[in-house]
Amino acid sequence: MSETKITIPPLSMHTITAKLFTHVETSVVAQFGDAGKELIQQGVKNFGYKDAEDIAKDATVNNENHMLFNYIPMNHQTENKYKNLTIYALMAKLFAQITKAVVDEYGNEGEDAIREGVRTFGEERGRGIAQRARTNGKKNTINNYLTNYDMGRSDLFTYTTEYKHEEIEQNFTVCPFGQQWADDNMHEYGILYCQMIDPAVAKGFNPKFEVEHDQYILREGNCHFRFKLKEEE
Repeated sequence: MSETKITIPPLSMHTITAKLFTHVETSVVAQFGDAGKELIQQGVKNFGYKDAEDIAKDATVNNENHMLFNYIPMNHQTENKYKNLTIYALMAKLFAQITKAVVDEYGNEGEDAIREGVRTFGEERGRGIAQRARTNGKKNTINNYLTNYDMGRSDLFTYTTEYKHEEIEQNFTVCPFGQQWADDNMHEYGILYCQMIDPAVAKGFNPKFEVEHDQYILREGNCHFRFKLKEEE
């Protein structure tokens, strides 16, 4: 008798956004201490307290423990700055404002701190994807990577996926994160996320994963990936 497949819903984007914030905050504070906290505070303020609080609340409802509440005044009287924006756009804006505050102050060191936060965020998600696969008796092999992915792909993404021997090739021509950073002229800050996220998620899923990301929407107009993982002998 075959076992019943357990359906695990994707993480909410509010959860993912709060998780990203927590990892970036941890990295920046580890590197720059209280000065880093002040810059993060400024970034959250520039983004907007009400929008940040809405994300923080929804993430909490979805059982995500996060640091975002620590940077939002309890009795703020602000209103939402952004109307009709998707959570993808909001995540991009929040990341960009925090990154801008840190990088404008600390330059290359600030960039490294942001990248480190994205790396640990991505690897944590990757380990979670491996656990999703394991829940249904699947190993962390290449064929079980995208089928157990933790983030839903909305119609806001346009991409192709081609499975080859020991490789997945993907090409994204539309990405709501990249589009928002481009619209806001935040290319130099957003690309720090792009440079780290997919290799980190893949590495968390399986330490033997190799990822080539040789084109970026924020540079070449599309994101091209080759995910490589040899089959187990």
